[in-house]
Amino acid sequence: QVQLVESGGGLVQTGGSLRLSCAASGRTFSSYDMGWFRQAPGKEREFVAVVSGSGGRIDYADSVKGRFTISRDNAKNTVYLQMNNLKPEDTAVYSCAAGSVMGSSYYYTQRTQYSYWGQGTQVTVSS
Repeated sequence: QVQLVESGGGLVQTGGSLRLSCAASGRTFSSYDMGWFRQAPGKEREFVAVVSGSGGRIDYADSVKGRFTISRDNAKNTVYLQMNNLKPEDTAVYSCAAGSVMGSSYYYTQRTQYSYWGQGTQVTVSS
């Protein structure tokens, strides 16, 4: 069992930055691939970024490439999402998720492939 708690959301102006954190419980954190998803009002939850258990493999949604950076610190059981040059369309509830998903790009972009989820943190970007 893994419990995930996100933090770091808030209100920021267009062009600003935020750093989200996701703290995980349990001793097996490094065995899980970690993803970030977001859900805007009236829209489905969408994939944002993923990092493998070792940190050696990373991928991003096209909409955030070059602006967001995912990283993890297995010693601290934490995964991060650094978000730069934020845009109003980035406004959403951001959630982290854990699972064994790096088998293919199809798997890690699909929310149903993740076993554990945090409660989410709101990110609002004002124009």
